[in-house]
Amino acid sequence: MRIPAHRLDRQLISRPRFAAPAEVVAWFGAIQAQDYLAARWALGLRTRQATEATIEAAIAEGRVIRTHVFRGTWQYVAREDVRWMLDLVGARLIASWAPGFRRHGLDARTLGRCGALWAKALAGGRQLTRPEMAAVLTRGRIAAASRLSYILGYAELTGVIASGGRRGTQPTWALLDDRVPASRPIPRDDALAELARRYFQSRGPATVRDFAWWTGLALGPAREAVELARTTLASERVGGETYWLVDGKVVSRRSPSAQLLPAFDEFLVGYRDRSAVLDPAHGRKVNAGGGMLSPAVVIDGRIVGTWRRAIASDAVRVTVSPFARLTAREREAIRAAADRYGEFLNGQVRVSY
Repeated sequence: MRIPAHRLDRQLISRPRFAAPAEVVAWFGAIQAQDYLAARWALGLRTRQATEATIEAAIAEGRVIRTHVFRGTWQYVAREDVRWMLDLVGARLIASWAPGFRRHGLDARTLGRCGALWAKALAGGRQLTRPEMAAVLTRGRIAAASRLSYILGYAELTGVIASGGRRGTQPTWALLDDRVPASRPIPRDDALAELARRYFQSRGPATVRDFAWWTGLALGPAREAVELARTTLASERVGGETYWLVDGKVVSRRSPSAQLLPAFDEFLVGYRDRSAVLDPAHGRKVNAGGGMLSPAVVIDGRIVGTWRRAIASDAVRVTVSPFARLTAREREAIRAAADRYGEFLNGQVRVSY
C-alpha cells in the first residue's frame, strides 16, 4: 500500500472531486480552521476552481460553519453536520474544560446567563464581532476580558451560537438556529459509525489511534466507532499496524507532483503518527512545538520542506525552505503549485529559495 499516494487522493489534494466548498467539508467531516487564512487555503486547494471569494461566500452564507468541535479547536463543518457532531462530542469537551471554567469563575449559572444575553442580542439574524459580543456581556454586568474565549466556546458547544460571515477582517457570531436548520437527533451508535466512515474515507489509510487523536475520543469509543462502521471499511496490515480506509482506486499523477499546504493542514494534523509522509529527522522543522504546524511543501506525498508567504505590492512572495537539494523537475512542480495558489488569490506569486 502506498500510504502517501492514498492520502493525497483521499484528502482531495491530488484529485479534487467537488466544486462546492461545503461538499469538501462534508467529505472530511471537519477541517482544521484555527488559522483563518490558512484554513481558507486548506479548503480552497481541495475545491475545484476555488478562489478566496468562493470560500468566503460559503462561510458568509452559512453553508460552511466555523466552530469548536473535535479536540475543542476551531474547525469547518458543513451546516448539515453541526448538530449531530455537537451532540456526539459537546458534553465531553465541556467536561474537559471544567478546570478552565473554575479558574475563570465560570459556573453553569453564569455561562447560561451569557448564552441568554447573546441569544437576545443576536435575535433577528444579527451578527456581532468579538468586541461586540464582549460588549453585550459587559452591559449585562458580566466581565468578559480573559475569559471570553471560554464563554464563546461553551456557547458554541451547547448550540447557542455559531460563526457568521466576516465583517471586513473580523469574524462574527450568529445564532446557531439562524445558521443551521433544525434536524432530528442521530442515535449515538449511528453518529459514531458515520464519524468513522467520514474520517477514513477522507484520511485513510490511517490507524485507530490516528482516528482517536483527530476526534479527541478516548481509544475505547474510537475502537467502538470503527467496529460500528466496519462494513464500510477495508483494512490492511503495514509494518505491524492495521490501517483502515474506505477502499477505492487511487488515480496516479505525473511525477513529480507538488503542493503547497497551509499551516495546520489536515495532511499532517489529521494523524497522530505522521512518519508515513514526514521523515522524523525533519519533524521539528514542521512541528516546532506548542501545537504549531508550519506550511509544508509536498512532493509525491512526502513533506520535503516548508514555505512562507509575504504580501508585496506587485505579488505574493513565496519563500521555500527545502530539507534537501531539489531537482530542476521538482522546482518546476513547486512553481506549478505556486501558480495554483496564485489563481486562488487572484494574483501573481513569485517563488524564491
